[in-house]
Amino acid sequence: MTDATITRLRKPSWKDPRLLLGILLVLVSTAGTVALIGSLDHGVEIYVARQGIPVGARLSSQDLDRMTVRLGGAEAQYLRADEPLPEGAIATSFVGKGQLVPRGSIGAARALTGKPVAVPVDGVLPEQLQEGARADVWVAAPDERNGFKDPHLLVRAGEVVKVVQNQQAFGANASQVVIVLIPDDKLPQLLAAQSNKSRISLVWNPEGSAP
Repeated sequence: MTDATITRLRKPSWKDPRLLLGILLVLVSTAGTVALIGSLDHGVEIYVARQGIPVGARLSSQDLDRMTVRLGGAEAQYLRADEPLPEGAIATSFVGKGQLVPRGSIGAARALTGKPVAVPVDGVLPEQLQEGARADVWVAAPDERNGFKDPHLLVRAGEVVKVVQNQQAFGANASQVVIVLIPDDKLPQLLAAQSNKSRISLVWNPEGSAP
């Protein structure tokens, strides 16, 4: 047996550079794995709507649940649960049940550019006209022959705040009342249409936004 063979078979010493290098590589690999797992588990607590939050509703902790999510750079767009709720804040746009609460949907009352108005509707509504949907408001004024003139578009993509079923108080034939957010500049015209018994119709707007 040669001296070289004896050297290879000799039990390595703690001072052997090859052994120290192997231990170092194992430690580096382990640290990298731990760091990777830690980064994958990293998340932030975001507020989630416990129930649907309609436009104009004052925000409170009773309306919210917490959920830990990983959103990366998008987390700044949502209301974090480790931050205090804005004092006196209301929903300026509808937030559906179970949805993350966008910062852009919360603001002061003065941020609203419209007022919720109850619009009685005869007949059956399209199933798409639910809270948070958008509806075009068409108005047909009465004519001189106990009929109605051609309808015209009064409001495009008004946000539906709430749908109330079987509200007979708003009219003998009204099967439901839809509360729609009406822009301030269109509010006088809609109130005038209601007072002169115009026919008001709501049409679901799939585009979901005003031009």
